[in-house]
Amino acid sequence: MKKISIVSSCFNEEKNLDELYKRVNEQWKKFEDKYIFDYILLDNGSTDNTEEKLRELASKDKRIKVILNSRNFGQNASPLFGVINSDADAVILIASDLQDPPELIPKLIQKWEEGNQLVLLKKKSSEENFIMYNLRKLYYEVLNKLVDNGVELAPNCTGSGLVDKKIIDNLKKIDDPDPYYRGLLCEIGFKRDYVEYNQPTRKRGISCNNFYTLYSLAMLGITKFSKMPLRFMAFTGFIMSAITFLISIFYLLWKLFNWKLFSFGVAPIILSILFLGSVQLFCLGILGEYIGAIYTRVNKKPLVIVKEKINF
Repeated sequence: MKKISIVSSCFNEEKNLDELYKRVNEQWKKFEDKYIFDYILLDNGSTDNTEEKLRELASKDKRIKVILNSRNFGQNASPLFGVINSDADAVILIASDLQDPPELIPKLIQKWEEGNQLVLLKKKSSEENFIMYNLRKLYYEVLNKLVDNGVELAPNCTGSGLVDKKIIDNLKKIDDPDPYYRGLLCEIGFKRDYVEYNQPTRKRGISCNNFYTLYSLAMLGITKFSKMPLRFMAFTGFIMSAITFLISIFYLLWKLFNWKLFSFGVAPIILSILFLGSVQLFCLGILGEYIGAIYTRVNKKPLVIVKEKINF
């Protein structure tokens, strides 16, 4: 019998864990005569009683395997660490906040049985804030236009879904302490399909995402998969140089033909300095993001540091 692992990363999810386990267990029962299942749950440095709740679930059901991280390693590293710690033929990654309904597991398995090595959950609509949903959608569209090397990133996908062992074996070879997980899945390739769903809103607990974490994730995706912003800086410099040269020629000629009537004035000089200064700061910011990504990569830090493993 083939084995399927289900993986969820948790951060302050004590209020969701009982229902999560119950709903996942209901889906297991539909395939017990066909597959072996286990459930890998990672605690990403929670500050509530998530760790105690995970220990309780693991003591009741030995199919539940728990990884306790030494601290919070972020929403990219922890799920990936859970995936590569599985020895299964396929891994299903779902969110622990129940925004990825466990009832989608049978559809994921069906798509896998049809020969797809990667089956991603794709949001058709969402009950989250209308502005945030559309901003995410716009970001994925822009990122797909910026991406290099022919990689086609999956729009409106967070990385949740089913991953075949062939992809997992390749994920294990990637030495990156700060991965863009959803992008890595698409970069590796293999046959891909989607399961579309309407994303429900979070009913318990508070999301750990804020403007900074979302911005960090967005910039991570850009710096990992596109050199276009760096090229944009070079293009901007060339275009601004050309425009500045033409304006200088225009001012010179205008002054020569209207020597007594035309005065340069201070305002154009100040505006020019402010404009060029803002362009320089913008370009330095982009350059800083890429340098930061390189710095993180060359540090060779571990993906996750484990405090304790249970039922492994």
